[in-house]
Amino acid sequence: MLTISDITLSFGERVLFKDVNIKFLPGNCYGIIGANGSGKSTFLKVLSGELEQDKGEIIKTPGERMAVLRQDQFAFDEFSVINTVIMGYEELYKIMVEKDALYEKEDFSEADGLRAAELEGDFAEMNGWEAEPEAATLLSQLGVTEDLHEKKMKDIEGALKVRVLLAQALFGNPDILLLDEPTNNLDLESITWLEDFLYKFDNTVIVVSHDRHFLNKVCTHIADVDFAMIKLFVGNYDFWYFASQLATKQMKDDKKRKEDKVAELKEFIQRFSSNASKAKQATSRKKLIDKLTIDDIKPSSRKFPYVDFKPDREPGNNVLTIENLNKTIDDEPILKDFSLTVNKGDKIAFVGPMHSAKTALYDILSGVTKADSGTFEWGVTIKHGYFPKDNTEFFEQDVNIVEWLQQYTVDADEAFVRGFLGRMLFSGEEALKKVSVLSGGEKVRCMLSKTMLSGSNALIFDEPTNHLDLESITALNNGLIKFPGVILFNSHDHQFVHTSANRIIEFAPEGIIDSRMPFDDYLINEDIRALRDSLWHGHHDLSI
Repeated sequence: MLTISDITLSFGERVLFKDVNIKFLPGNCYGIIGANGSGKSTFLKVLSGELEQDKGEIIKTPGERMAVLRQDQFAFDEFSVINTVIMGYEELYKIMVEKDALYEKEDFSEADGLRAAELEGDFAEMNGWEAEPEAATLLSQLGVTEDLHEKKMKDIEGALKVRVLLAQALFGNPDILLLDEPTNNLDLESITWLEDFLYKFDNTVIVVSHDRHFLNKVCTHIADVDFAMIKLFVGNYDFWYFASQLATKQMKDDKKRKEDKVAELKEFIQRFSSNASKAKQATSRKKLIDKLTIDDIKPSSRKFPYVDFKPDREPGNNVLTIENLNKTIDDEPILKDFSLTVNKGDKIAFVGPMHSAKTALYDILSGVTKADSGTFEWGVTIKHGYFPKDNTEFFEQDVNIVEWLQQYTVDADEAFVRGFLGRMLFSGEEALKKVSVLSGGEKVRCMLSKTMLSGSNALIFDEPTNHLDLESITALNNGLIKFPGVILFNSHDHQFVHTSANRIIEFAPEGIIDSRMPFDDYLINEDIRALRDSLWHGHHDLSI
């Protein structure tokens, strides 16, 4: 168990946390959420001891071991991959090193023999003889192949280093596991494996993630970092989100009778309890839900942007026809004889790791670049809007946000533009910030504002969830679900893809896979699995 007692931390005049009190219990997984810059990762550093709090205590049950997902990819460059994983159990690794050093001594003394016997006992008690097989299994399950296990960390690529460091954190069944963005650089198969691992993990997990699908799969509790407080809620991310939205709605509705509010909240709790009972961790988590009272559900002070795309007209039946597009970039063929017919009502997610092909296609369709050969034709009723992955060129002007957005709307009245920006969380003085100094997330919200004002009935999005916090991702996701037009998009957010798309297209080295079904169905469909194997010819990558 990990107990946080009256923790306070400030950076200068800014208070990140004040008088925080939480007990993190075994068998539970706690998802830490909060706006960008709220202090989620900092909180994990305080828990791990990397940062010292201004006041308060962090009390760990004596004898319990804490493991942390490390972010420094270069810290273990001179160690082998397999040893880097075993180093996650620091005490065991020290015994291994000392034991091996003793046996390598030429003048092995009687005292050395006694010490070696003592170390062998400790080693066996820690299950040391299974250390290498366990580490190798973890690595393989995370997509780090056996031929890399004896290589030095400096000799493998960055994306694989992240997986090795994750294996290091998971190694040896730690009592408390701290994970900061553990799904970064994992393919879908590895993420699914990690979700299953954490389902079965009996100890305490505390995780920071922007992946809603992951948080929904693994979390028993949500810890919301907001206004220098950390509030703990029972349930996964969706439950926290819908419960807080329901409570906020009811708080604003003064005419609604108290009895009605209680009935609605009870129904909501019961519905979630029923859903939770179907999960793998059903028994323990359903008990948590059963203990919920009406007072446990409180409105959140967190703000969600208002994302709503309203086309100027309904798209006709002829949307987009693409025939034999080819594009080569830096002598590498990116698109090869690509053909596609997009129909009315299509919301197409482009998946697979060939990200350059997706961007090249979007750039061609939006007129940013030209194809080397082939044709495409938009329907006469179609007005298309493009949200590019790289938005740098849009923010090189010396203007504020209001002036910037006025360029992209028919109604350039300042009051209208300010009102619109307010719904996108740029209120008051925030709307007068120079666009050249905006953060990545703020630039994305500006681009979304521009796209909403375009009146387009066909939208192209190249990784729109990059740089966004959970609130903005959720708002954008809901906006695309409601959008009555056509969408072509890609994203690394599993839930975003599954809930927004009704058609999946995967680029593969030997062709494309085109399927009309939700993303989760696509992943488990046996016919598609067979087709993927034939088109990838041994490539192993399910990343989106």
